[in-house]
Amino acid sequence: MESLLKIDSKEIFKYFEEICSIPHGSGNMEKISEYVLSFAEKNGLRAIRDDAFNVIVYKAASKGYENAEPVILQGHLDMVCQKADGVDINFEEQGITPFIDGDYIKAKGTTLGADNGIAVSMIMAILADKNISHPPIEAVFTTDEEIGMLGAEELDVGLLSAKRMINLDSEEADTMTVSCAGGSDFRMELAITKKQVSGTKLIVEVCGLKGGHSGVEIDKCRQNANTLMGRILNFAKEKAEFSIMNINGGTKSNAIPRNSKVELVCENAEELISILRLYEEKVKTEIKNPEEDFTLKIESIEKGSFEAFGDDTREKLVNILLLTPNGVLQMSAEIENLVETSLNLGILANENGKIVMQYALRSNKQSALDYLEEKMIAFSKLFTADFKISGRYSPWEFKENSKLREVYKEAYRHEFSKDVKVSAIHAGLECAVFAKKISDLDCISIGPDMWGVHTVEETLSVSSVERVFRTVCTTLASLK
Repeated sequence: MESLLKIDSKEIFKYFEEICSIPHGSGNMEKISEYVLSFAEKNGLRAIRDDAFNVIVYKAASKGYENAEPVILQGHLDMVCQKADGVDINFEEQGITPFIDGDYIKAKGTTLGADNGIAVSMIMAILADKNISHPPIEAVFTTDEEIGMLGAEELDVGLLSAKRMINLDSEEADTMTVSCAGGSDFRMELAITKKQVSGTKLIVEVCGLKGGHSGVEIDKCRQNANTLMGRILNFAKEKAEFSIMNINGGTKSNAIPRNSKVELVCENAEELISILRLYEEKVKTEIKNPEEDFTLKIESIEKGSFEAFGDDTREKLVNILLLTPNGVLQMSAEIENLVETSLNLGILANENGKIVMQYALRSNKQSALDYLEEKMIAFSKLFTADFKISGRYSPWEFKENSKLREVYKEAYRHEFSKDVKVSAIHAGLECAVFAKKISDLDCISIGPDMWGVHTVEETLSVSSVERVFRTVCTTLASLK
């Protein structure tokens, strides 16, 4: 690959390239945490790793800052692992392959992991540098953020003394985030009944959707492949007879699914395919903006006798997918253009005799999040489905008086002669977990420009990394 070392701020990208070479998908944290520990040892820095593989690295204040209050620099070690169709990779054992395209860094056929590998890289560059002026630094590298902020929840904040924190997990270089949504994971399980059927086996797949981050892109009118599959199946069952053998869609609850696949058995394959193609054209016309690449892939496999879902299971499944709450439920009345409450059916799977549906629930208000959970419980009971709620995290509430926010605003103005945008986001940030656990925490979240996060189109702007790094260094120098 073309070396990332040719880019300015080469130390940052040296660390990023090394991180990319290490498998570090959520739930696979040991090797990446060992990498951080090794880095600390090489640089003569004290480090602690806990049972959740979180790592804290401590750096003493630079000369003249010995009496300054400490600051936390924080990012997470895990990435969302997604791959394009036809890409052969074992994320448990293999790293990803980044490449340079002008001002951008992308990955070959996979997610890039700039969310949040670039934060880790910037923090490591600060820790290793001997010339940056700064107060005492407590660098916190958390694990499994993408599957419920599990590492942050497990972290013993008694190991930290700082009351101010810069989180580097945001995705717009000219924006400072000061509030975020809370959320939870909702798992719904529908028991499967079985029957034997004869006919032609078809594989039908919703393909070509944009997908995206279920917080950041939830308001972009992008189709959810699982709910779209429900719509297609509902239309087809009113026109033709078929049974369902299997169904799967999406791989992460917090990623809007791009694909959803169902295996069907029918007596008249030509008739069913004709019905599906007709409806495909209607849907294409309806959703061409923004889903211009949507297509329905249909493959006729074989004739024979097969085990399929019972009629009651088929009816419940189709109705669940047709009726499920999904997407934006409420916009904020206080903050313009901010999604307040939403949910995403990110995973649809056939597991151990049950149809599993996993949702990511979000809201910037705790009471609205509680109400959404109550609604999903009632929805599950309506279909006699089991449910489980996990991975709860609180919203990060806006702090009216924030010295750190004002320092960063001034640093940005000093560097670029303009004002940074101050914003709230609908996505979750670990700031919420830290704010809940550390009393009176003063916190901001910043980060470079990224697009297509959690998808195979994930892209990182090189120049924006350099801008953010400059502003962070100026901020640190101002925190006396």
